[in-house]
Amino acid sequence: MNFNLSKYLTDKQNLVNQYLKLILHQYDNRHELIMAMEHSLMAGGKRLRPILAMAAAQACGKDFLIALPACCAIEMVHTYSLIHDDLPAMDNDDLRRGLPTCHKKFSEATAILAGDALLTHAFNIISDPQQIFNIYPGYKTRIKLISKLSKAAGIQGMVQGQMLDMQSFQLKQDNDIDHLKNIHALKTGQMITLSVEAGAISVGSDLRTIDKLIVYADKIGLAFQVMDDILNIEGDPSIMGKAAGSDILNDKMTFPAIIGLEASKQYAKKLIDSALESIDELDEKAIPLRAIAHYIINRDH
Repeated sequence: MNFNLSKYLTDKQNLVNQYLKLILHQYDNRHELIMAMEHSLMAGGKRLRPILAMAAAQACGKDFLIALPACCAIEMVHTYSLIHDDLPAMDNDDLRRGLPTCHKKFSEATAILAGDALLTHAFNIISDPQQIFNIYPGYKTRIKLISKLSKAAGIQGMVQGQMLDMQSFQLKQDNDIDHLKNIHALKTGQMITLSVEAGAISVGSDLRTIDKLIVYADKIGLAFQVMDDILNIEGDPSIMGKAAGSDILNDKMTFPAIIGLEASKQYAKKLIDSALESIDELDEKAIPLRAIAHYIINRDH
């Protein structure tokens, strides 16, 4: 079966963008807060996390449209994290997706509040989806999605991972590679795993299938970060939309810094092979998930 991943990604990106615009356009975009939220949320982006959620729902043989509330909420939380990561107190970046970062376009205070607004409104989108969406999961499923998202984004997930990442500048662990894996499992991996799990949960998948999908997601999540580290060295800034080489300049703990560039590439491939093996039993409905795994290892931004 021929599968056009490029068309699949574009179609799903357009769908997610359509609903994100509907969410924002509920509010007066003449207000600086809304303008700042829109600047970052609609700046482009791969929309990888919501696409993974839809692909997981599809792999379960169900209508992926029911996963759209979770998809949009996840992308809003992801964008909030990018706004805050870019702040002077964190990574101090000037560019994001080829555009000025939120605090550069507006102000540091506005960027903080825009991130806060995206984070908090994401939970409203899941809890009260009828304001935007025609189909959505039932009440009990939505409560489960809120619980999963809050855990993946918070002190047991992304925020703790960011904290550990910041501390890694000052602290050198006895076993750097294990510490680095833990940072990325929390900072990046939790939200990628949550995306896949949320798609399956949204459509009421069975636990056995969800377990297989979680293994897949854990592997591609770490591979995604390994590739990020590699692209920070080898990537083209004009394609990536942000500066390359910043990790080296900042003496940041990365996979290439610890195990070397070639070993990092081999490790990323091993993770992807393991991810694909975990969903071997799933039929042709999982073709998008398989294609996305290959895309992660071959991407240039």
